[in-house]
Amino acid sequence: MHVLIDQFIDYVSLEKGLTENTCVAYRSDLESFVDHLLARGVRSINRVDREAIVDFLMASKERGLASRSIARRLVSVKLFFRYLLQEGLLKSDVTEVMDSPRLWKMLPDTLSHKEVDRLLGAPKADSVLGRRDRAILETFYASGLRVSEICGMKMDDFHADMGYLRCMGKGNKERIVPIGQQAIKAVDLYLDQVRPQLCADPSERTLFVTRRGKGFSRKGVWKLIKQHALRAGIVKNVTPHTLRHSFATHLLAHGAPLRIIQEMLGHADISTTQQYTHVDADRLKAVHVQFHPRS
Repeated sequence: MHVLIDQFIDYVSLEKGLTENTCVAYRSDLESFVDHLLARGVRSINRVDREAIVDFLMASKERGLASRSIARRLVSVKLFFRYLLQEGLLKSDVTEVMDSPRLWKMLPDTLSHKEVDRLLGAPKADSVLGRRDRAILETFYASGLRVSEICGMKMDDFHADMGYLRCMGKGNKERIVPIGQQAIKAVDLYLDQVRPQLCADPSERTLFVTRRGKGFSRKGVWKLIKQHALRAGIVKNVTPHTLRHSFATHLLAHGAPLRIIQEMLGHADISTTQQYTHVDADRLKAVHVQFHPRS
């Protein structure tokens, strides 16, 4: 179960972009929870029931934890179980109907259009790695793929002539995502001029490769994005998920139907898509001006 905690922390850190302090808090809460379970002979996450969770919270209270800390522990457990269910590691989520404070928002910052332009323009166009990084960033913003999907893309998944990418999402579900001409141009340049210099092994079919000619890890891509956000002078906490969230938010702001965004993001449930898409103040103002009779 401690391995599952490690996977969850990787997920909320690298894909959701949560801060280090939040991740430390999650880990502390969940390790206390797992230690409590193990001390009572529960060695499988699928054997955990609501009674065991309540027992953990009551034990926390008896040790003198404040109500706020206990509430946070329940939030941590609920998010952990939701993640395990999404990944197919849990048969059912026993926390789903448990009362709790409102779950912490897990949305990263959204980049403005100008910030996206600055980020995409940050890699050096006259360097090999700069042209590779530009192709990665353009693909992220053009497609809204998850970082794990970007890392797992193969050469055969990029179809410049047809204007789309093919990717394998959660649950090994294949989906087709269209990409624009700017991303296609950047990836074509990378494939023609850059990738042959980085990878001489014909058996390596991963699309985006490191300077050693191997596929990226999620952490490697996370560092790459952080580096270019810093170079672009963006003070927000920019992660791979920030680009995915910006992709969805910008599509919605320009009138894309939520169902289409859901399909491109690879969400099984429309409610999941709704957490990525919020209407900003400018959009609200524009709608008010357009439709209110006395605007």
